[in-house]
Amino acid sequence: MSHRIAPSLLAADFNHIGDAVTMVNESQADWLHLDVMDGIFVPNISFGQPIISAVKKVCTKVMDVHLMIERPELYVEQFVECGADYVSFHLEATNHVHRVCQQIKSAGAKSGVAINPHTPVQSVFEVLEDLDLVVIMSVNPGFGGQKFIYRTLEKIRTLKEEIIARNLNTLIEVDGGVGLHNAEKILEAGADVLVAGSSVFKSDDPKLTIERLKTIGIGNLQF
Repeated sequence: MSHRIAPSLLAADFNHIGDAVTMVNESQADWLHLDVMDGIFVPNISFGQPIISAVKKVCTKVMDVHLMIERPELYVEQFVECGADYVSFHLEATNHVHRVCQQIKSAGAKSGVAINPHTPVQSVFEVLEDLDLVVIMSVNPGFGGQKFIYRTLEKIRTLKEEIIARNLNTLIEVDGGVGLHNAEKILEAGADVLVAGSSVFKSDDPKLTIERLKTIGIGNLQF
């Protein structure tokens, strides 16, 4: 399968969330990315379970829920009940990474771990077999519209090599500062899923931007 595009609802106009979800439904996007922020792990507060449940009623795409919250072990089952297909939590937010992965899987969703820009990618190697997804943050989490940190490309390459060496199907998602200007480099490094927020929702034609992100690099990628 070609790479997946996951527009981030956080960058949409919150006066028209239903329209934003409909646009994603009608586009070539594969997933819808939903950022949950608690104001503690990251400075901002976004949305929680009621919004996820409401979006689930109209979303036809895979729902990719990214928890930027402290103590995710207290909430992961709730987000699966709300309709999350993937639940990712931050390695830095809990002392019980393996246990939280198991909680997510037991609840019926696919498990993911996210790492901040300063966190070595090798930190996820101990739980790689338990993960369906690794989210590599390419900006500091909590704010939209930041510039991509290019050191991230080396982390993607290192992780991809490890996944291949272990013969795993774990996907690599890259979140932050992703757009048409750098998508090809990110995919060449080994990414499978591109989270695109401002680059999609702030563009003049979001559907066309998604289409261009979806088709970029197809046919000439080598890992």
